[in-house]
Amino acid sequence: MSYVDIIKNAFKSSIEAKMSILADELLLEKINLAAKLLVKAYQDGHKALIAGNGGSAADAQHFAGELVSKFYFDRKGLPAIALTTDTSILTAVGNDYGFDYLFKRQLEALAQKGDIFIGITTSGNSKNIVEALKYCKEIGLTSIVLSGGKGGVIHQDNLTSIELIVPSMITPRIQESHLVIEHTLCQIIESELFS
Repeated sequence: MSYVDIIKNAFKSSIEAKMSILADELLLEKINLAAKLLVKAYQDGHKALIAGNGGSAADAQHFAGELVSKFYFDRKGLPAIALTTDTSILTAVGNDYGFDYLFKRQLEALAQKGDIFIGITTSGNSKNIVEALKYCKEIGLTSIVLSGGKGGVIHQDNLTSIELIVPSMITPRIQESHLVIEHTLCQIIESELFS
């Protein structure tokens, strides 16, 4: 038995998702704007607070890791916190307030004026990201959301400063495209701040 056709289709589908981003001038400009906002926030001494669920939680940790450690070259660490990593906080907030408030509560504790919240949700419907975004609006915190498909309730309710919606309905393809966007943002931030 050979799985070569499945393998080829997975790669073809991933390439198609990324090609659709390349063809979307508005989305490319939004990624450009997200990069500018992050560079400015870092230049002004602020931090990124990043969150997601499941695979997107892993993406949040990966993204924060690249910023705190390094991407292409050795340089000073940049302040970035994945709000998905502290099990004591996650279980306390989940138990005391409910899963929907996991990230909002951490923003209440950690976010300062000038910081940027980055929410990662393939559907655009994750309730804990939605609650975090409502809080960002309430306190005037800039937010960037990476999502997919039609952008979900976050798009419908205009809950974020910048939406980076991957034009695909397939969750793995959205996640793969999110990683390219995150890596590109890391590259721009690092080169602008430390070149």
